[in-house]
Amino acid sequence: MNRDRSVASNASALLICGLLAGLVVAAAAFPALAVAGLTAKTSADGFKNLPAVLQEPPTPETSWVYTKDGKLITSFFDESRKQIPLDEIAPVMIDAIIAAEDNRFYEHNGVDLFGVIRAAAANQSSDGVEQGASTLTMQYVRQALVYNAKTNIEVLEATEDTPERKIREMRYAVSVEKELSKDEILERYLNLVYLGNQSYGIYAAANAYFNTTPDELTLPQAALLAALPKAPGTIDPTLENDEAQTNAVARRNYVLDQMVRTGAITAAEATEAKDTELGLDVQAAPNKCVSVPADKLDWGFFCDYFTQWWAGNEALGGTPEDRMAMLNRGGYTIVTSLESDLQAKAQNHVTSRVDKDSTWAMGTVTLDPTTGHIRAMALNRDYKLDQKDNGPSTNPRFRANDVKGSYPNTTLPLLSGAPLGSEAGAGFQVGSTFKMFTMVAALEEGIPLNLTLRNKSPYPSKEYYAGSTPSPASCGRMKDGLYVWCPGNDSPSYQDVTANMWNAFGRSINTYFVQLIEMVGAEKVVAMAERLGIEWRNYVDRDYSEPGCQEHPDLPEDEWPCLEPDRWGSLTLGVADSTALDMAEAYGTVASGGIHCNPLPVVSITTSTGEAVDAAQPDCERVLSKAVADAAADAMRCPVGQQSHYGKCNTGTFSQANSIVGRPIAGKTGTTDHSQASWFVASAPNATTAGFIGDPDYRKSEVPGYMHNLPHEAASYTLRDALKGMDTVDFKKPDEAMANGKNLVQVPAMDCVSPEEAESRLQNAGLVPNRVEGERSKCAKGEVYGTSPSGSLPKGSTVDYLVSTGKERDDRVPATGTTPPWGPQTPPDGELPIADLPPNCQRWMC
Repeated sequence: MNRDRSVASNASALLICGLLAGLVVAAAAFPALAVAGLTAKTSADGFKNLPAVLQEPPTPETSWVYTKDGKLITSFFDESRKQIPLDEIAPVMIDAIIAAEDNRFYEHNGVDLFGVIRAAAANQSSDGVEQGASTLTMQYVRQALVYNAKTNIEVLEATEDTPERKIREMRYAVSVEKELSKDEILERYLNLVYLGNQSYGIYAAANAYFNTTPDELTLPQAALLAALPKAPGTIDPTLENDEAQTNAVARRNYVLDQMVRTGAITAAEATEAKDTELGLDVQAAPNKCVSVPADKLDWGFFCDYFTQWWAGNEALGGTPEDRMAMLNRGGYTIVTSLESDLQAKAQNHVTSRVDKDSTWAMGTVTLDPTTGHIRAMALNRDYKLDQKDNGPSTNPRFRANDVKGSYPNTTLPLLSGAPLGSEAGAGFQVGSTFKMFTMVAALEEGIPLNLTLRNKSPYPSKEYYAGSTPSPASCGRMKDGLYVWCPGNDSPSYQDVTANMWNAFGRSINTYFVQLIEMVGAEKVVAMAERLGIEWRNYVDRDYSEPGCQEHPDLPEDEWPCLEPDRWGSLTLGVADSTALDMAEAYGTVASGGIHCNPLPVVSITTSTGEAVDAAQPDCERVLSKAVADAAADAMRCPVGQQSHYGKCNTGTFSQANSIVGRPIAGKTGTTDHSQASWFVASAPNATTAGFIGDPDYRKSEVPGYMHNLPHEAASYTLRDALKGMDTVDFKKPDEAMANGKNLVQVPAMDCVSPEEAESRLQNAGLVPNRVEGERSKCAKGEVYGTSPSGSLPKGSTVDYLVSTGKERDDRVPATGTTPPWGPQTPPDGELPIADLPPNCQRWMC
């Protein structure tokens, strides 16, 4: 047999087979129509069951997050995409994609019969797949089905290389062309197509490759982008090796040649475009909080709270996972409450005092208490995952194992806190800033600001104990064998005075607020803290805050702690952990008149179609009567060096705040036991700032004395800046009943009378007597030498009458390191000689 003739015969046979195969495919796709009819407009009878995803495909889009003044913080996406209308895409881009992918786009009705026949013949002759016949419409159909597939089987059905899949695409394509115009199909395709480099759709690609927008694309740029749908995984112009660059240029030039063939450009224009460099200006699309601008890494902590808020907001989805999926796919435009100018100032006030390389973390949070909007979150840290160059941990155990510390880079939510059980996100003990909650709870119970109490340090609590073993905060034993809790004042010469609530708050007198929580009940202080916005972020605090035994993930059930809120007397001195955000929220509630607003990091949320989302609205409710809030705020003027409306403030623990801020403000300082953290919260009725300093890596580190006031300064200057340009709002004068009480009676004086006489005097005055074994006094043992409270009280109040333990003596304080005559634990006859305790029992920071 003649070999040449045999080869020719085989080639002819293959060509005929290919032509027949193309006709078979077309006929199979359209059994109700004549094959010739495919080149004309048809009614597409039988193709009415078009999937909903092809009618309006819900494609994933990027969500964009901005500051209040319009600066991009970051974006969130599974696929970087932004939907845009066709008229915002340069015409040259449209010409390029048609030339590259479907040059008969305007001539067919979804299926290009000639393309099908040509591809079938080519593939038959090559014994493989050499050419495709997919039109732009068919490509759109395939991509829409893939994006909206819910199972692996649906994905496979949308992509498998089978005649059945091709036929289904053809049927759907004809139906799509019947329902949509050519421009609508082009718009959907260009918004859907993957173009490599994490870019989905033309908007993302224009930015990713050229740092431009689709309407500004040039001819060479458009040709390169049009080259990518064919093989975005292999044609990667961002790779710097020669092969990648050669392939990208070759594919771009192919598209330019195709554009000449379609008449979109001239040969001269193509030649000029081929002579240009690729001209890439590659931009990595920011994704999530680790991608905030490099010169604004402090924004990451605000962004981190925003994601917490979003995931926890039930209005945005059924579960946290659903909500985050919507953020990553929903195409929202989110304007946050972060004010970039105020944030920069707040950050400077922090880092100019404690730099980012310090082991001490210092930060402030500023919010608008009337809406809950968070205006700034400053911290002397950079929000970064890369911590390989961090300094060593200050925790001795971790440091010995070369564990890195959280400075200068961290993603710990030190300002806003983390869910229960995360030690690093629990915040810090807040010290005396927590006295505010006891004060508000007392005011709500009808106890007036003018409540006057004797303050001796240490003070043996009548209600609360210090545990079953002795400690620096214990003295003597109670009847059940537990040790009496005996907190003291940090500066007896300044704080061991008789004081009303104004001065007790201004001087931060521990013993006053221990007596106050005894009157109110610790469980009511717990409830008040929760009402004002405090969340319990460690297991000990959680266990105390809830009655009964509480589940603990690290303990067997028979060892779950069974602490009770009514035994949590030390809460009044701030032993609980909290965060700057929670404290700003709580103090702002009181300062603004008793209306609590949940912290809110957003001003508006808009869908990709321009609809507003209600979740961006402030969530506020009244949690305190205005009378209670006004009274508490009046006492809160004292610590910051301002005067109450009743003229009762005579000193403050950070009076410098008055001159720094220069507006009516209220606030409180706080230092924890052993100086493990220092706090300051200050608030006007329309702005609040809370600041702290502490070591997040080792909570036992003691803040040096010279650093105690640094958060006070940073918070005060930040509040000053936050109030600039805002109206000056003053606090309201509390009503007379909240200041001085109502139905008042005078507490009778006690001048070494018998307990029986003391009870008679109190009962005759309309008061309820309560015997308390006091201390040595000018009176003989067993005689009553005073009361607590004193002054005027509402009728029916309980008053302690103090029974002397013996006359005072000059040598009552033993030298340091010696043992009192009655031994190390219990004095004779059950006495509690307060002044005879060793000095270490008097240490309790204010």
